[in-house]
Amino acid sequence: MIKTQVQIPDDLFLSAKKTAALKEWSFAEITRRGLEYMVETHSHYPQKKWTLPSPLDLGTRSVDAEELKRIAQED
Repeated sequence: MIKTQVQIPDDLFLSAKKTAALKEWSFAEITRRGLEYMVETHSHYPQKKWTLPSPLDLGTRSVDAEELKRIAQED
């Protein structure tokens, strides 16, 4: 992933932040989605949509229902 800087007019930035908050997205997510939309609708070369990377397999820990109940009731 590439990190970049852009200059955004104050009113556009505030509107984007408010929209992101309403959607419970980060500002970065709303920016990526906006760029994806522009490329899809204004380009002859649609880009693949960005998705979250796959989670790492950290293995499993088998916990039975009684153990979960005990853990949940701990302070």
